[in-house]
Amino acid sequence: MSASDFVGENIDRLITIEIKNLAMPHDIVVRMYDAARAEGGGRPLTMRAAEGLVANVRKGDIVFVVTGAGYAPGMPTGESDGPPGAASIARAIYKGLGAVPVFVCEKKHAGPIMASSEAATLMIRPEEAARSGFGAAIETAPDDQAAVAEWAREIHGRWKPKAIISVERLGPAKDGVIYNATAIPKGPETGIIDLAEVFYESERRGCFSIGLGDHGNEMGFGRIPEAVASIMPKGDILCTVVKTDVLIPCLMSNWGAYGVEAALAFLLKTPELMHGPKMEGHIIRHCLDAGGLEAMWCTTDFIVDSADGESSMAVVQLLNNMVRLALQAPTRGVAH
Repeated sequence: MSASDFVGENIDRLITIEIKNLAMPHDIVVRMYDAARAEGGGRPLTMRAAEGLVANVRKGDIVFVVTGAGYAPGMPTGESDGPPGAASIARAIYKGLGAVPVFVCEKKHAGPIMASSEAATLMIRPEEAARSGFGAAIETAPDDQAAVAEWAREIHGRWKPKAIISVERLGPAKDGVIYNATAIPKGPETGIIDLAEVFYESERRGCFSIGLGDHGNEMGFGRIPEAVASIMPKGDILCTVVKTDVLIPCLMSNWGAYGVEAALAFLLKTPELMHGPKMEGHIIRHCLDAGGLEAMWCTTDFIVDSADGESSMAVVQLLNNMVRLALQAPTRGVAH
């Protein structure tokens, strides 16, 4: 096994551990991961995603980072799974590849995304400043669904991204409806805007794409609809039709983003590219304070997808160790 596959294997194992209330869909993540890995050729998925970024993105290039989930009435400005992961992978792309991350979202989700990014030390700038290397930018979708397709074409034409990453962004199912993890439809009463056209336009333009999700209703799971239908309760209803080049099922989308971040740090031989547990706590708290609520009880408790924020901090610490030790000069210390 190559060093990159060894590291990728262990990253993927970590981000697919299940920590759940058993009333929620469970015993699903590893099975969907296995299906995505087999469909994608058999290699570790986070490493494949990171390799794709290295191969397709150069200094000064644009990368779209699409996120934002959670809707009225419980989470009217979003949830804590999505923005922290988007901010962390955007920071790694900015610092590691010298690229310009552009967050793409609904207007209602912009606050938690911007707060998460700035907590990750990645400032949100106007377009000209972002293009000049001073940070990230943000694009928000129109409130009228009928205007989204034209907007998607416009932002692609103006920014010309080389890659697009979805972090906990829901996509439409085969009936055109967007569902949550328990197959409850997200209708007009929630104010949801379908951003699938952003991904369709990316596909038409040949952008490399990554999808990160946890239940099959997120962008990217269109690669494995049969698996989602057989593994997820009501998976035949909720599975999105939107595909990405690499799909990474994970416990929570944030963790999937941290896994890609770690794989990128390994490939670039820059362990400090991986953010640390202290910053992770800082990012989550800023997301919560800005309205990105935890998605079980819809509160500002230090939680992401029912797991304590300290769990995410611990995962980030373990990923740091994986990368740092794998990149150290070979040694057995003094006791071996």
